Amino acid sequence: MQLQLKYSLPFVTVSIAYKGKEIDIPDVLVDTGSASTILAADSLKVIGIKPLPEDVLHTIRGVGGVEVVYLREVAYLKVGECSITDFEVEIGGMDYGFEINGILGMDFLVESGAVVNLREMRMGFIR
Repeated sequence: MQLQLKYSLPFVTVSIAYKGKEIDIPDVLVDTGSASTILAADSLKVIGIKPLPEDVLHTIRGVGGVEVVYLREVAYLKVGECSITDFEVEIGGMDYGFEINGILGMDFLVESGAVVNLREMRMGFIR
């Protein structure tokens, strides 16, 4: 699949399903420096993902600063033709000062066998 270069960084569109609803989320950063996958809360409201009273909040830290997130298991997270079922994502505000709807982290990249070719700006999968 083709990577899109924005802000000199590689982005993809991901698809997720939750309780029978599906959505495509553009502008998700491919980030080998992020341990986990995080998606913007605003992007997920349309398929019914929202914080619940029983959710445990977690604080994560990265180059972009500190963020409070909650966890949700989605039916699948799909990038191109590669889909991982029952995948847990972090959900947060993602207010980083530029257009970003998520970060595709090492949890997905390793499990999917992602191969990133930056010369050709393509990503494939070996499973």
